[in-house]
Amino acid sequence: MTTVSTTAPAAPGAGRLTRLWRGRAEDAPWVRPAFLGLLAVTTALYLWNLSASGYANSFYSAAVQAGSESWKAFFFGSLDAANAITVDKPPAALWPVALSVRLFGLGSWQILVPEVLMGVATVAVLYAAVRRRFGAGAGLVAGGVLALTPVAALMFRFNNPDALLALLMTVAVYCVLRALERDGGAARWLVWAGVAFGLAFLAKTLQAFLILPPLALVYGVCAPGTIGRRIGRLALAGLAMLVSAGWWVALVELWPASSRPYVGGSQNNSFLELTFGYNGLGRINGNEVGSVGGGGRGGGQGGGWGETGIGRMFGDSVGGQISWLLPAALVLLVAGLVVTWRAPRTDTARSAFLVWGGSLLITLAVFSFMAGIFHEYYTVALAPYVAALVGMGAAVLREERNRLVASAALAATVAVTAWWAWSLLGRTPEWMPWLRWAVLAAGAVAALGLLGAGRVDRRLGLGFAGLGLAAGLAGPCAYTLATVDSGHQGSIVTAGPAGAGFGGMRGGPGGGGGRDGGMRMAYGFPGAGQAPNGQAPNGQAPNGQAPNGQAPAGQTGPGQGAQLPPGAPPQGQGQGQARGPLPGAPPGVERGGMGGGMGGLLNGASVSAAAKAALLKDADDFTWAAAAIGAQNAASYQLATEKPVMAIGGFNGSDPSPTLDAFERYVAEGRIHYFIASGGGGGGGGMGGNGTSAQITAWVQETFEQVTVGSSTFYDLTSPK
Repeated sequence: MTTVSTTAPAAPGAGRLTRLWRGRAEDAPWVRPAFLGLLAVTTALYLWNLSASGYANSFYSAAVQAGSESWKAFFFGSLDAANAITVDKPPAALWPVALSVRLFGLGSWQILVPEVLMGVATVAVLYAAVRRRFGAGAGLVAGGVLALTPVAALMFRFNNPDALLALLMTVAVYCVLRALERDGGAARWLVWAGVAFGLAFLAKTLQAFLILPPLALVYGVCAPGTIGRRIGRLALAGLAMLVSAGWWVALVELWPASSRPYVGGSQNNSFLELTFGYNGLGRINGNEVGSVGGGGRGGGQGGGWGETGIGRMFGDSVGGQISWLLPAALVLLVAGLVVTWRAPRTDTARSAFLVWGGSLLITLAVFSFMAGIFHEYYTVALAPYVAALVGMGAAVLREERNRLVASAALAATVAVTAWWAWSLLGRTPEWMPWLRWAVLAAGAVAALGLLGAGRVDRRLGLGFAGLGLAAGLAGPCAYTLATVDSGHQGSIVTAGPAGAGFGGMRGGPGGGGGRDGGMRMAYGFPGAGQAPNGQAPNGQAPNGQAPNGQAPAGQTGPGQGAQLPPGAPPQGQGQGQARGPLPGAPPGVERGGMGGGMGGLLNGASVSAAAKAALLKDADDFTWAAAAIGAQNAASYQLATEKPVMAIGGFNGSDPSPTLDAFERYVAEGRIHYFIASGGGGGGGGMGGNGTSAQITAWVQETFEQVTVGSSTFYDLTSPK
């Protein structure tokens, strides 16, 4: 007799879901759910209130919009779909976002969700890298520390290139660690590491190579196999890096300059010049030709970018962004190396400490002493290294807890971390004042417990370790929650509550994100133009707010006090033309007068409905609906209209593009409709004052009809005087 089973076979999809939830057979049942929970919480945290940032950095958002309209603009990273000039970086960080906008349309979520996904992916890769050698608990700690680092929460919700850079650097370290595990298959992992470095170069040029020396050195010394095989594999990885970065560079350099956009940020239309000058050695020595505030000063000064030195990462401006667990990471790096010091040459635990620790130290040194442009958000590059060392170091010391010296080191780490959090929270004394004392008390209890009962009782030890971790993460978690609860716009953004950055000086309402998009007054930023008695310059409302409390059109940030180009009439004053409606123009467009709407070097201009309507009128009859000095101002109008707007002079108006002759030719050919006078971003000719931007401005003012469009001043390039 045949027995027929009445149990239905499990669906293939159900089996896959079970494996996804359960994870590896050798893992404890809690491991995979905890990891998935970490990713889910990180995703929800980073998506919270995401649209409050609008277009975030309109400079890059304009390039994304252009790339979604034109594949040529996509390839080169052009600021506009008509391909006048590129951003001052290679375009890899723009590509995934431009694809998102091409697929789903222009909007805040379409621009920022890809950045969130990069952040979640970085947490996942970091977890995988740490857990392979130090266990799931260490991986979860590392991933949690990264997710709750304030500057990480800021930049993984913002459209600067730093999110992709952090992801690719973490991937590169992961690949090198895999190559260090065994001789077989090492070449493949090193090639992938080289590819990650090459793509990272296409995101943010030479910063991608900061950690190359320690990674290559550790592999060359600590990897399995003969020295010849190790050197050969490193050479192969170098070739992979050269190919993955060099293909784009070669195409740009070989492409006829007349048929591609000008390379923004360079003075000679050369990407190699941009790489080794403004974006390379200039960042180190401060000699940044064409930059804002370039030229470092001696005596511990970073030009216009704050004090240099070993204390920079702990100072008022940067400390709250990244340094919460930085002392702990340094202590645990030393502890990890001491514990593994006598291990064999190929020991993977020691190699991991050397790789993550070397990456942290070299990046920390460069950021601390660079005399050129330095922004607080650069420190997101440190976040994966800090998080990895905290997770690994804590795991190693917990394994050695029966030794008094190990327990003392772990207790000291908790105590120092709590004290430093107490100090950082004291910089914003009116914000959650109870938290700093709660952190200090919890840290003290945890440190004493780890030194005492935690050494002999495993459960008590885990409890005190958990309390110490909570004390260490409470401060950065609070800063992170304050960060995600507000929007951030502009070129310079910082994490945390109001008063936590720029040495305690912030503009903007409520301390949120738009507060950061403006002037570097605390750093003496060039062109900040702070008016007497704390008033905003150029007739703006206080704290960078738009007039009458209105939000800027097109989801851009408020205008921020950059100066008008030399030769431009003072804001609020006309040129003597008769006022009144301009025949044939949209409502709100008048002759003469000088409107408001002053945009800034570091953030965009307010775009009124009348200005938008004027630019859209007959826009398809022109290559560029308008031209404006400086990329942020041009970006505001481009994002509002989704029509190409030429950014004269690039980011800050200092690039010699286009020349006056070229601009005159474009106008004669009827390719540009308006010149936007108010809201100029770099003071004509950038920070120099005698460049092509100033020449173009003077020629336009002498030649064409001036019109007031809402609160902006335009010149109609089809209407000569």
